[in-house]
Amino acid sequence: MGIKTLTVSELNSYLKRILMYDPILNNIMIKGEISNFKLHNSGHCYFSLKDANSKLRCVMFSNDFRKLKFMPEDGMNVIAKGYISIYERNGEYQLYVSSLEQVGLGKLYLEFEKLKEILYKKGYFDENKKKPIPFFPRKIAVVTSPTGAAVRDVISVVTRRNNLVDILVYPVLVQGEKAPLKISEAIEELNNLDYVDLIILTRGGGSIEELWAFNEEIVAESIFHSRIPIISAIGHETDFTISDFVSDLRAPTPSAAGEIAVPSLNEVRNAVDYSYNNLKNNMVNRLSNLTDNLNSYNEDRIKRHLFYKIKEEQQTLDHMYTSIKSNIKIEYTVLKEILTSLGDNLNNLSPLSTIERGYSILMDENKTKTISNIDDVHIGDNVNIMVKNGTLRCIVNDKMKGESIFDK
Repeated sequence: MGIKTLTVSELNSYLKRILMYDPILNNIMIKGEISNFKLHNSGHCYFSLKDANSKLRCVMFSNDFRKLKFMPEDGMNVIAKGYISIYERNGEYQLYVSSLEQVGLGKLYLEFEKLKEILYKKGYFDENKKKPIPFFPRKIAVVTSPTGAAVRDVISVVTRRNNLVDILVYPVLVQGEKAPLKISEAIEELNNLDYVDLIILTRGGGSIEELWAFNEEIVAESIFHSRIPIISAIGHETDFTISDFVSDLRAPTPSAAGEIAVPSLNEVRNAVDYSYNNLKNNMVNRLSNLTDNLNSYNEDRIKRHLFYKIKEEQQTLDHMYTSIKSNIKIEYTVLKEILTSLGDNLNNLSPLSTIERGYSILMDENKTKTISNIDDVHIGDNVNIMVKNGTLRCIVNDKMKGESIFDK
């Protein structure tokens, strides 16, 4: 008997029939951790079940999904009940799930919730600590993989909306062991530049493992302490990471981040027009109010206003006059006391005060020089002796050199 030749479709159909009638695979329960969960618009959901060594593709149709009492998430440990069959179109076998039972939380999910709780208590998610997104950023830095679809989406949307904005692509690893450090370093280095107005942190969709770099604490710390506002756009709309909670604004997709980051030129024009009209209306209203106020002032009111204003100024002048007069009087008294004290000191130092105390002063014949040394006169010199009530004109007949009274 020769070997039968089958088409690919015939082979897949044959294998599907074998699996359909297998007593074990026809009704089976599989335990594993949910990964790469996606809910389609149709209501069907697609995900993988994994353990330490293997992965299994799974599909759950909308009529069964609606019966679930919980929302499946990446990282959950579940028991899936269903049957194994082949999806003939691509020849891959998968588990068609009829029910899911949550049996525990996966390791990554527990780590996610633990860090989320820590950062929440530290206030990293507080709305009042989030920085406002600038209305018209001139320079946007995009931190992402340089080859992924995310960077192309951001650039395309930003340039379409506003081609006046400059875009700086900062290439980093977005998954893998080294990715968290590289992302953190990129944010810190951009904060050293004074010309970057906004950072978009983004990457395309993926499993919880592929997005895990954005759940690391080192990345969360850099986002929180960034001086520059950060928009996060990690994965798809249903994907949530720690970075999304910490960032100043979360965008559901990279394209949405571009929409949020910059206003279109029409929006800018509308904003300018609105500001102009608002300013114009305020000025018109202000001028109208001032005109009404001026019109309400008749001649009598103006006279009364001026009369009271003059009276107020007169009171001010009277107060100033009294204050100045008082200050002058105080200043005069102080100066008088100072001059009196100086006069007393001068009198004490005057030779006349010495005479008043009973002493005399010896001067030369012309009264131009006092004589305090016996060697300054000679026998026969005319001298003057000044006493309290007059002057004695004398002739020196003799000199007696001896002890001074001050030596005793």
